[in-house]
Amino acid sequence: MIKTSLPPPPVAPAPNYMTPEGYARLKRELLHLLDVERPELVKVVSWAASNGDRSENGDYLYGKKRLREIDRRIHYLNKRLDKPEVVDPATCGATDQIFFGATVDYSDGSGEEHTLTIVGVDEVDTARGHVSWISPIAKALLKRRAGDSLKLVTPGGVEEIEITDVRYTATASEEATKKLDSA
Repeated sequence: MIKTSLPPPPVAPAPNYMTPEGYARLKRELLHLLDVERPELVKVVSWAASNGDRSENGDYLYGKKRLREIDRRIHYLNKRLDKPEVVDPATCGATDQIFFGATVDYSDGSGEEHTLTIVGVDEVDTARGHVSWISPIAKALLKRRAGDSLKLVTPGGVEEIEITDVRYTATASEEATKKLDSA
């Protein structure tokens, strides 16, 4: 009897959750690259190519390299904006349960207060307290409520935290997002 191994079943990709603010920011970046940066750079590269010997032409060599970088970023942004699931935190209403888009206040074991907002993977900004919905702390907080205590596994060991407040606020106007969608 011949045994064959079947390939593993395909794994469904994780949803691409974004806040309206994150979606608008990525869309602005894409439009800026397509409408401003890339056309200007194409003009410079074209001018540099017309100057003759391209092997020692810094404008041409740098321009081509930068053009590849811009094209890679455009490709990445197009893929990320292809099928986003834009979730407006303001639509969650007055719940104290933690979901995507929540801003959470919590205190750690030493009593120090922290604030973080759960956002999409393309919106992470730890300096502003924005963490990805797939980060360990966000996964630990999801579906919890204000007043809950939980143990969080960190690189420094297990830490007990207490959720003190959960709130949802609008991060960007729906009209701005709709305008970018129609562009």
